[in-house]
Amino acid sequence: MQLNKLSLRNYRNYEEVHFETKDMVNIIIGPNAQGKTNLLEAIFVLALTKSHRTHQDKELIHWDARQTMLHGQVEKKYGTCKLDLTISPQGKKAKINGLEQKKLSHFIGTINVVMFAPEDLEIVKGSPSVRRRFLDMEIGQVHPTYLHDLSQYQKVLQQRNNYLKQLFTTRDTKAVLLDVWNEQLILLGIKIIKKRQSFIQKLQRWAEKIHNGITAGQEHIQITYASSFDADSLEDETVLFDQFMIKLSQVKEQELRRGVTMVGPHRDDLLFTINGKDVQTFGSQGQQRTTALSLKLAEIELIQEEVGEYPILLLDDVLSELDQYRQTQLIETFQNKVQTFITTTGIESIDRSKLENASVIHVRNGSLI
Repeated sequence: MQLNKLSLRNYRNYEEVHFETKDMVNIIIGPNAQGKTNLLEAIFVLALTKSHRTHQDKELIHWDARQTMLHGQVEKKYGTCKLDLTISPQGKKAKINGLEQKKLSHFIGTINVVMFAPEDLEIVKGSPSVRRRFLDMEIGQVHPTYLHDLSQYQKVLQQRNNYLKQLFTTRDTKAVLLDVWNEQLILLGIKIIKKRQSFIQKLQRWAEKIHNGITAGQEHIQITYASSFDADSLEDETVLFDQFMIKLSQVKEQELRRGVTMVGPHRDDLLFTINGKDVQTFGSQGQQRTTALSLKLAEIELIQEEVGEYPILLLDDVLSELDQYRQTQLIETFQNKVQTFITTTGIESIDRSKLENASVIHVRNGSLI
């Protein structure tokens, strides 16, 4: 797939901007704090209806405007698709080819993107919540129904937590409704866990091959889904239901004391190991960077496998962060097959000899020049 047109109105520091491109590689150049990252973020938002940088939609709207509007035209294997997204304090409205979508999940996935930014190192080094967000956003692109299940799970989770707090306040030891909330939590939680396990199995297959190439066969990467209960990926949903229920019964007294749900996909994590050693704890800076790079390159191939087209690749000031060898590995991956948008403060940070037919877009103070 290829993004041919992008128009923004009242998006962050852009009052109005429009650009068209037919090129596979587009280099966006400008000093810091001029709006380069905002352009890439806008493409990301057009794909997923949310930002990778903030949970607050109001931050996407120009400071003196009531709403922001994004328009994109993407060329896919079955034809041209026009996308419109309006974001305001009242919510979001999304259209595909002029037709308003009743649910955002029907809109998400029309464009597939892979974002690679310096903060992606936090997927390896950061907290479990960062890794869960990574999983949720990537799975949601290729399986929009996952986002619906996740939203329903989060609603049940909040209601169950409220009930636990109520039981703690009233000192009600019978907890008659807890079984009802347990069943709803488990049924939705299992759907999420199974989707995550399937995704990780596919990601592992690609990441292993890519990481082996980057490290010249010296390192073996392993990605493991760490569940808050014994959730083996080979087990069916009936077994998972029983295991989930047993774990909830084991932590019931702790949950009643603390007023929070202690078991479920909202507490799960991803583990990365290289040659059997935990990368987060024992990995060098270079190994952590290579792990993050392998993940992103694996994402590209996984999305192509799932949807039949390569996604759009967004590289936010990362080429300068990579040494010459890793930069070459990344460029050779996307060259001539993945449309790529690259931000940088200067062209000298990129090995132009490795790039073919790249267009250059200059950004200054919220304008393209």
